Amino acid sequence: MSNPSPLFRRRPPAEPVLPRGEEVVKYETYGQAQQAVDALVRLDFDVKDVAIIGNDLKSVERVTGKLTWGRVAGAGAISGLWLGLFFGVLLIFFSPDANYGFIAGAALIGAAFGMLFAIASYALTRRIRDFTSTREVIATSYSLLVKTETAGRARSLLNVDQPLPVAEIPGE
Repeated sequence: MSNPSPLFRRRPPAEPVLPRGEEVVKYETYGQAQQAVDALVRLDFDVKDVAIIGNDLKSVERVTGKLTWGRVAGAGAISGLWLGLFFGVLLIFFSPDANYGFIAGAALIGAAFGMLFAIASYALTRRIRDFTSTREVIATSYSLLVKTETAGRARSLLNVDQPLPVAEIPGE
């Protein structure tokens, strides 16, 4: 998936608006829908009026592991280490008589404080959540929506037999 540079992107509308048009085809995965749009591009179809719509969104939380005191302390130390490195580099830039020992000292102090804060935070919320996880929102299917005027051509280019119902926005 490619996103245009922020410098050349059009400004988004003040209020998000669902695209209108005909559902040309429905796919199980985003990759399949993306391949269909790529095929339309290769066949010189004007894709500025094409949209990939995710249907039936689901929130999925995948458990990645168990939280332990060691894991919490290690993650806090690493997080604090990065913050300490950042402040150490700032000290070097803005202090006339600073040396590279400041970076090491700031990194160690940052790691220590990061570990302490992470352990304190875990101690306060320990019985509430004892696992790590990642969250994502996924769709169960993906529809290719095309302007009604060009939907027939898109269908023929993608070798889709029958038209699907026109997508309507509720309340309009």
